[in-house]
Amino acid sequence: MTDTPEFMPATPRTILFVAYPQVGLLDLTGAQTVFWAATKAMRERNLPGYERLTGSLSGGSVQTAEGLTVETQPLVGFAMETVDTLIVPGSPEIEQVVEESGELIRWIADNSRRVRRTASVCSGTFLLAEAGLLEGKRAATHWAMCNRLGARFPSIEVDNDSIFVQQDNVWTSAGVSAGIDLALALVEADCGREVAMQVARELVVFLKRSGGQAQFSELLQAQSRDAAVFDDLHRWLADNLGRPNLGVEALAEQCHMSPRNFSRLYKQKTGRSPAKAVEIFRLEAARRLLEDSERNITQIAQECGFGDEERMRATFQRHLAISPRDYRKRFSR
Repeated sequence: MTDTPEFMPATPRTILFVAYPQVGLLDLTGAQTVFWAATKAMRERNLPGYERLTGSLSGGSVQTAEGLTVETQPLVGFAMETVDTLIVPGSPEIEQVVEESGELIRWIADNSRRVRRTASVCSGTFLLAEAGLLEGKRAATHWAMCNRLGARFPSIEVDNDSIFVQQDNVWTSAGVSAGIDLALALVEADCGREVAMQVARELVVFLKRSGGQAQFSELLQAQSRDAAVFDDLHRWLADNLGRPNLGVEALAEQCHMSPRNFSRLYKQKTGRSPAKAVEIFRLEAARRLLEDSERNITQIAQECGFGDEERMRATFQRHLAISPRDYRKRFSR
């Protein structure tokens, strides 16, 4: 992403947010606040920013999941030729929303083709999927709903880890506050890095959590699955990542199981092979040290069990699309 945008319109870009009963409040307002702050920053430069509009099918007051109401314009008959970006927030009751929102889903399907880009926040990904926008694409959503998204839409490549994902002109993001990261990325694409940095400073957030930065702790993820049988193993693993040999035999020995039975059961319960789990645990430990410590890259690679800097760099690139050194520059405290 370049510091200077390729195209700067003469008038503000219109961002249309879609609201509906039980929409998530932060899903809606987090991204709106980013575009509001970006507009302030652009006006300081005598440049157009964003016009932010919120619409619902019938217009009027819409109650959010948290109980507050927002005022909306009617989407039916809306002048979509004026809209640059369509953003669909999620809901904690998204499965019920999907079942009751056939008309809204048809509206999204018809009108997403008339805008430059379409994005979703959190479980809003389900509405884009129902509208047919994610067929054969990679997509993100709240980590707790990844399995449900994949089961409901087998053609979608569900990204369990990413904060946000861009596929052509469709953007999807992970849970709730990740909508802020998504909006910052959109602002950077439109207005340049300097403006996005100013917005991030005003909102006191990172610019920006990489689209590949993991949503949550791997240890928390492992514990949240039906994998209690491996809780002790995961705690042991977190404390012994620097050991040179963490192969299947060593892990199986910790569980008092045969390597073959251990591998089968571990994959069944956690969804990952033992080797992949060790790699992700090491990656997470390295991320924390890059964020919170002053150890050099070589020390971190050895302490986390990568052995050398090059192997750690390859792992970071494969999972996060960023080098350890660049990760530290972005996220070090």
